[in-house]
Amino acid sequence: MSTYQPLSLFDLALASMLIVVNGALSVALNLGLERKLLIAAVRTVVQLLLIGYVLGWVFSFARWYVVLPLMALMTVIAGLAASDRGRRTYAGQRVDSIVSIWGSAWVIGAFGLFAVMRIHPWYEPQYAIPILGMILGNTLTGVSLGIERMTEELTSGRGAVEMSLALGATRWEAAQGPARQAVRTGMIPTLNQMAVVGLVSLPGMMTGQVLAGQSPLQAVRYQIVIMFLIAAASALGVVGAVMLTYRRLFSPDHRFMASKLVERRAKKRST
Repeated sequence: MSTYQPLSLFDLALASMLIVVNGALSVALNLGLERKLLIAAVRTVVQLLLIGYVLGWVFSFARWYVVLPLMALMTVIAGLAASDRGRRTYAGQRVDSIVSIWGSAWVIGAFGLFAVMRIHPWYEPQYAIPILGMILGNTLTGVSLGIERMTEELTSGRGAVEMSLALGATRWEAAQGPARQAVRTGMIPTLNQMAVVGLVSLPGMMTGQVLAGQSPLQAVRYQIVIMFLIAAASALGVVGAVMLTYRRLFSPDHRFMASKLVERRAKKRST
């Protein structure tokens, strides 16, 4: 088994030259993405180097009162990122996004750490932080897609929703169609990933363990566990986000409060 091959700063600089390919394509096709590519590349380097130094310190000072705040910060950032998507928003969307991601990711992550992997102590940063990070990354995608689809379905189908309510339907009977579509949309990325994992793509955790010299079969076992944790957290997060959105936009007396939905650009102009 070969040993882990470290990368030097020269290796990183050499790899960064590949971004020039993206810039060249943007110029050739007149896409106008050169500035965004540069900003994205700089942010990637800065953010990853920063988290590298932070994790280095956390790993050397493994205490629950250090690990837990970092995990909480990661969760809040994921919730905010998930809420910043789609044409329409509503008051309380950020709270709904954070709550749904926090609840689903932490419950499923705890199950993985305590029941499946049986990590002791549970706050061992080598396991707790990367596992939660992978769960959060996938859950925020599902939650953002779910909320976006829910608001779009309710907007485009406003007439049908209000007609159902006028004919005596309950708020859930009127909203269940858009809610189901939203949950389905939010779960699609995880289902697609699970369908091709190992055949088309080798996931990050498995790749990292193999590069570090771990047995491929052992790395596969870990990746299977991670995929199932991601699938469960994503499903719970999407359902939670859609239901919270539903409760925000439908009153207890079975009225659809469409006025709460506003376009992001219109909201920015009014501020």
